[in-house]
Amino acid sequence: MTSKREQVLDGIKALIASALPNAEVKRNLAKPDRIAPGGLAIIRDGDPGDPEVILSPLTYIYTHRIPIELAAYDTSSQTREQVLDSMLGAIGIAVMNNRTLGGLCDFIEAEAPATDDIETAGARPGRWADAAIIAVYGTTDPLN
Repeated sequence: MTSKREQVLDGIKALIASALPNAEVKRNLAKPDRIAPGGLAIIRDGDPGDPEVILSPLTYIYTHRIPIELAAYDTSSQTREQVLDSMLGAIGIAVMNNRTLGGLCDFIEAEAPATDDIETAGARPGRWADAAIIAVYGTTDPLN
């Protein structure tokens, strides 16, 4: 059986993939070689942190910060800032419409992004955003 942590991470990846149907969505991609025309989203495993422990019944409650990295280029009709903003907005709507991640979590919410330029010699400039989704969930075993 897959651990609760893995189920939540897979659920976040699926949520983002559905919100960004034209983007390439990867998990723990080491270093991207390219940015797909529809954008790139990388979901990192993050750190579930120290849990709150409820003793009866024994339950570990995690507040897991899951980093999301987004990258985009400009298109013929939108600047790179607009493309990235559209991607972030779509993820925000997806999170708002599925606060429990299909029942896997007690609650999920998005963190505000930090943005920056992507500069690579010989390539057109892109835009990058670092954001996170905070997932609160419980499990009876910290390893499962």
